[in-house]
Amino acid sequence: GSSREEITEHWDWLEHNVMNTLSVFDSNEDITSFVQGKIRGLIAEEGKGSFVKEDDPEKFREGLMKFEKCFGLPEQEKLVTYYSCSYWKGRVPCQGWLYLSTNFLSFYSFLLGAEIKLIISWDEISKLEKTSNVILTESIHVCSRGEDHYFSMFLHISETFLLMEQLANYAVRRLFDKETFENDPVLHDPLQITKRGLESRAHSEQFSAFFRLPKEETLKEVHECFLWVPFSHYNTHGKMCISENYICFASQDGSLCSVIIPLREVTGVDKADPANRGVSISTKGKTAFRFTEVRDFEQLVAKLRMRCNATSSPQYIVNTEVASGSASDSPNDVDGGLSKMGQRDNSKTVSTEALMTVYHPQDAENLNSKMLKEKMKEQSWNILFVERGHGVSMFRTKKTRDLVVRGIPEALRGELWLLFSGAVNDMASNPGYYTELVEKSLGTCTLATDEIERDLRRSLPEHPAFQSDTGISALRRVLTAYAYRNPQIGYCQAMNILTSVLLLYAKEEEAFWLLVAVCERMLPDYFNRRIIGALVDQAVFEELIRVHLPQLTEHMTDMTFFSSVSLSWFLTLFISVLPIESAVNVVDCFFYDGIKAILQLGLAVLEYNMEKLLTCKDDAEAVTVLNRFFDSVTNKDSPLPPAVQQGSSHSDAKDDHPKVDITDLIRESNERYGDIRYEDVESMRCRNRLCVIQALEATTKQNVLRVVSQDVKFSPSDLEELYELFKKEHFLSCYWNANSPVLQHHDASLPYLDQYRVDCQQFRVLCHLLSPWSHCANRDSLALWTFRLMDENSDCLINFKQFACVLDTMYNGSFTDKLKLLFKLHIPPAFTEVESLSPSKGGDLSKEELIHFSQLSVSYVGDSLESDSLKSSPERGK
Repeated sequence: GSSREEITEHWDWLEHNVMNTLSVFDSNEDITSFVQGKIRGLIAEEGKGSFVKEDDPEKFREGLMKFEKCFGLPEQEKLVTYYSCSYWKGRVPCQGWLYLSTNFLSFYSFLLGAEIKLIISWDEISKLEKTSNVILTESIHVCSRGEDHYFSMFLHISETFLLMEQLANYAVRRLFDKETFENDPVLHDPLQITKRGLESRAHSEQFSAFFRLPKEETLKEVHECFLWVPFSHYNTHGKMCISENYICFASQDGSLCSVIIPLREVTGVDKADPANRGVSISTKGKTAFRFTEVRDFEQLVAKLRMRCNATSSPQYIVNTEVASGSASDSPNDVDGGLSKMGQRDNSKTVSTEALMTVYHPQDAENLNSKMLKEKMKEQSWNILFVERGHGVSMFRTKKTRDLVVRGIPEALRGELWLLFSGAVNDMASNPGYYTELVEKSLGTCTLATDEIERDLRRSLPEHPAFQSDTGISALRRVLTAYAYRNPQIGYCQAMNILTSVLLLYAKEEEAFWLLVAVCERMLPDYFNRRIIGALVDQAVFEELIRVHLPQLTEHMTDMTFFSSVSLSWFLTLFISVLPIESAVNVVDCFFYDGIKAILQLGLAVLEYNMEKLLTCKDDAEAVTVLNRFFDSVTNKDSPLPPAVQQGSSHSDAKDDHPKVDITDLIRESNERYGDIRYEDVESMRCRNRLCVIQALEATTKQNVLRVVSQDVKFSPSDLEELYELFKKEHFLSCYWNANSPVLQHHDASLPYLDQYRVDCQQFRVLCHLLSPWSHCANRDSLALWTFRLMDENSDCLINFKQFACVLDTMYNGSFTDKLKLLFKLHIPPAFTEVESLSPSKGGDLSKEELIHFSQLSVSYVGDSLESDSLKSSPERGK
């Protein structure tokens, strides 16, 4: 330390983090050696921190050389960073270095003559969390293949954990969930991953998700400053976040004030009050935002002026018109396109009215008590708009949330959904995109369009809007256009129910962009073949139940009950379980607060029914309790006609069950569970994603082993070990080859047996490792012929069943079976003339030669040979 204060700070850290640990050692020598090693590591860590800031590559090169020497991984394995820490082996900590690379977490220690070397691949990690106990004040817990590993005494544990979390999540996404992330340049090419890039990416993702901005936005600058709040007459402290196309602000003083200013709306940027380092930003809505105490405010003004000039293009003007038109509720900008819609063949006309305005027009002359309340709600919002702005750049405060909790008025619902979800920005940036998509997609025939046609009449069938061609045609167009836009998702059940509700309150193009916001940003990974996102949020929900409703957790012996009963809550935002007039209030909150609103409401529902659930003897009884509760939920202020209200049909039959008003239920969920923070939910999502994906992988393995075990004589443990080796060989090629054809073929939608397949090169590696015939002179030729025999459909890939069956013949087959196999290997289609281009190598083949020979087409000798099927060539996909 350079000063007394710094020295004192360092000693305090050592006392807090190291002293409690020393009791586990048996001798003073061990204690001295450990403390000295720890201090040396911290000094090196501090030095590493300074070199990163100075971009001095020498220190990193030294760490990279140690990494390569200690672990012997291929040179393509990229080291991201490394940290000094302690690894706990039993009850004793070992001081060493933790290396984080693109595919592995590695630890090395050499202390008191004992060497410890640990390599864990990110894709094998099922749990990653920060923990603490009596001995370990703070540590990182890693669980891999059922083994627990603990690392502690980091200088910057939060930074280390965030980086580990990112690398683990990227690995499992890249390897297990390729179809969703194949267009991501970082996930697609791990060699592009850097420590600085990961940190920047994490901040950008958090920024885009918090402010509901397009995913493409990258956080460029963050300035701590004050924003003048004119309606409250005070400056609120917070952070100004700037990306390519947006200026955003979020308060940090508990006032829950946030602002989003698209650069397309900015008309002027000026210096204001130089003494207070002020920046004034004017918008087209005649609003001026004044920021003060901005560091480098003069440079910021110059940068923003330059960006605003760059965005002032003809397309920007078109965007603004689209945005303002979408937010307008004036009847003048609605044409009569509805009359043109009809049969599927000619229904290319896009609807320009929300279905609710067509089927339930408000009668301004005959206002009943409910309509009067509705008008009062509208008046409250209009007052808010006058005070805090109207449109995308409005001030969002606690008052805004309070009005959302009360329920958005029918007339404003579509506009505010568009605003709060961020869909208004997508729509403004892509004028004409939806109409063009409709023209391209209508008439196409795919699996998605077939499923859409099947489900069209099942979408809110009791609502008159979907009992006519008008609503059905609009629903068909939106779903088909989305399936065309995003073939990786295509169409998934539950999308029809959600889209139906969106079409009731939003114009057709707006409903499409709302669907985009939900599927691609607000509920990530929900609507794919394995609904991973929904499973992750269910795991988060279970975690919250354990924290907030422990007595329910103690009563339920199996927590999977909550997963099974709540799946529809998450997939349809409660629309499938609540009457429509109540469900739309839930959707209001979802578009404002995101998944947090659904989690809070789920907890409130369980708490409301706590006493009854605690008396239930089985799951079926608990499901009945919850279903009866949902039937009793009403919306006493809903202005919808009784014929449309689903709750009214239950009122007579369920008189014995007390009615619950949805507004009261939502308000209670906010009061009791509103302290659940967005950041905590995202952290729990990351933590549980690893566990969910590993559970899905375990299911895949169990199904594959169950099928294959019927055809081989290997013991269950040997077969499981073979599967792990086969899968690992598949991954090894994916680790270091961004364009691996095997990675291209990994598809979770395929039958279990075909999800992991290997090519000829990978098969040769496995053959050399496992085959009893791998010691002969022409072992490469034998591996090639064996691969060609198993590759029945000539796609140059084989699955695990084919691999296990041929090995089973080699090890456990009868003498006759082995002779048959050898005979088949020496006739077409397996056999092909093999001659190495490098005679000096003897019978060994290069990778390129092996791939070339594996792809050669050889005609069959006769049909009789084909009919004599071998055990090693089973039917694919069984």
